[in-house]
Amino acid sequence: MFKSSELPDCTYVNQPTLITPKIPTPNHTLYLSNLDDQKFLRFSIKYLYLFRKSVPAETLKISLSRVLVEYYPLAGRLRKADESDDRKLEVHCNGEGAVFAEAAMDLSADEFLEMARKPNKSFRKLLYRVEASGFLDVPPLIVQVTHLRGEGMILCTAINHCLCDGIGSSQFLHAWAHFTTQFNHTNLPILPYHYRHVMKPGGNPQTVTFSHPVFTKITHDPHNALNLNKYLQSLPLVASSTTFSSSQILHLKRQCVPSVKCTTFEVLASHTWRCWVKSLDLTRFISVKLFFSVNIRKKLMNDMPDGYYGNGFVLACAEARVKDLIVPNLHDVVKSVQHAKSLVNDEYVQSTVDMLEDGSVATDLSASLVISQWSKLGLEDVNFGQGKPMHMGPVVSDIYCLFLPVIGDFDAITVLVSIPESMIDKFEYYMTEAFEIVENGDAKSKCGAENLQMVCV
Repeated sequence: MFKSSELPDCTYVNQPTLITPKIPTPNHTLYLSNLDDQKFLRFSIKYLYLFRKSVPAETLKISLSRVLVEYYPLAGRLRKADESDDRKLEVHCNGEGAVFAEAAMDLSADEFLEMARKPNKSFRKLLYRVEASGFLDVPPLIVQVTHLRGEGMILCTAINHCLCDGIGSSQFLHAWAHFTTQFNHTNLPILPYHYRHVMKPGGNPQTVTFSHPVFTKITHDPHNALNLNKYLQSLPLVASSTTFSSSQILHLKRQCVPSVKCTTFEVLASHTWRCWVKSLDLTRFISVKLFFSVNIRKKLMNDMPDGYYGNGFVLACAEARVKDLIVPNLHDVVKSVQHAKSLVNDEYVQSTVDMLEDGSVATDLSASLVISQWSKLGLEDVNFGQGKPMHMGPVVSDIYCLFLPVIGDFDAITVLVSIPESMIDKFEYYMTEAFEIVENGDAKSKCGAENLQMVCV
């Protein structure tokens, strides 16, 4: 039985190869919207899947070549729209191909599953690292298949966030799985919509009609304001993972007095934000922000076309002073999150796109917690023909907070976030202190902290 806290090394079966579309695809330049190429999103979304049984690498290569006919921009390369200015990016759809690496590792699926409960930096070796001088030189799609001892398989993907958001990347992965399992079927259930002109700026001059606390003016003065985010990232970080069952989420909702009708996301985001702030021991009158993504596909005056896989979200911003967050009652925090979400409509989205046009603002991460929801996107349902995954999550944990799906429990959510090591104990205590065994006559509400799956590394 493998007992090390780190993964063994991968042995690459062959040199990584480029998988090109099966047939010639359109050769042109794809415009990226202001939501796509903002600097906040210039990274790759890195997914990790564990499957009980392997799919032959050649089968995955063939189906990837087929799906890249439909999603041909992922076989292209990013570049500057203007060589002298990196504010605008575009995709050169040249069919150069996606990187595909195949490896083996002396580890069983069950051994990895046990390790996967604890986010582990050694998981990076499960995704081939392309040597590149910068972000633009990294291919938009990188895949590594790692065969495990026995029949298991780990599949990791790095998908450029400038081309896809969470919904879009899930749509792509399901399309790839479709061609893997239904090889003779030519039609996808959802055809991709490539063009981003539906998100072009409004007019000239642009019309910014909201204050947009998500953004701040770009300044080159390093002393102009406190930057909590930079300070936190300068400290040793450890990952905390807490799984909330549906009964525990209901318990959180009951902490709102007077009661307020709210979604699972709203109450869990409020709780996580509150615990994060409390664990940092900030001055009571500092203002802190919570950013979270809001899907805009059905919020525009003219809905986005079906199959739109680009960045179809904007960040909503809840803001409060520390003293108003560190209270036992979640009511006001939840209402703040709901108000931030309610502001997102067609006018708000257009105002956001227009504000980003001149490149003078950036996402204000100085005193903010960012939550990205990976649950409820269908990511955990991707099936390449040998069953759904045993585990699905990120390759590594980050300072951004992820709400992850729980395999086998649709209503549960895992909250994963990296916290400074010196603050991890407090954060974990605050996340779980509400869940004590409460005796009520002969009945016991067993939503205790011992039922939370919580680990840190």
